Amino acid sequence: MITIIASTNRKNSRTKLFAEAYFKLLQAHTEETVKILFLEHLPEDFIHNAMYAEDAQSPSLTLIQDEYVLPATKFFFVMPEYNGSYPGIIKLFLDACSIRFYKDNFYGKKAGLAGVSSGRSGNLIGMDHFTTVLNYLGTQVLPNKLPISQCESLLNESKDQIVHQITLEAMKRQVVDFIAF
Repeated sequence: MITIIASTNRKNSRTKLFAEAYFKLLQAHTEETVKILFLEHLPEDFIHNAMYAEDAQSPSLTLIQDEYVLPATKFFFVMPEYNGSYPGIIKLFLDACSIRFYKDNFYGKKAGLAGVSSGRSGNLIGMDHFTTVLNYLGTQVLPNKLPISQCESLLNESKDQIVHQITLEAMKRQVVDFIAF
């Protein structure tokens, strides 16, 4: 199973739009089950003072971990640039999941990364930072990390669809590489 993680909890973000596009591309190129997790839907009770005790993990986070994290063999993270790196919510999510079945979550699994930014770098630095975190967890990262820059200019007039053909082709090539990885 492949899990795509839209790595922000910001509502109605451009990250969501790109994650949905990757979802469609992956479904078109593999027969594996593909699921998508939008961190904007994380339950509010997953963070609390006792979250680092296994017996205190919120039941709602346990359900998410059981559906999206533990059964996945591959992850595809679509992450926006926040303050020159990746959003804190994705790190907090990884930390919260690591309390229960630490090695089973990410160890020995594979990941792909796409950075989304309204600026010029496409979250290159954030993807490098996040690669370090994933490597620490024992996850192999696909070398073909795609920085998607100036994302607003890649959309149609109503800002609800990616129309920039060069970007769509780069995303497709990355998906093909990711499936073969």
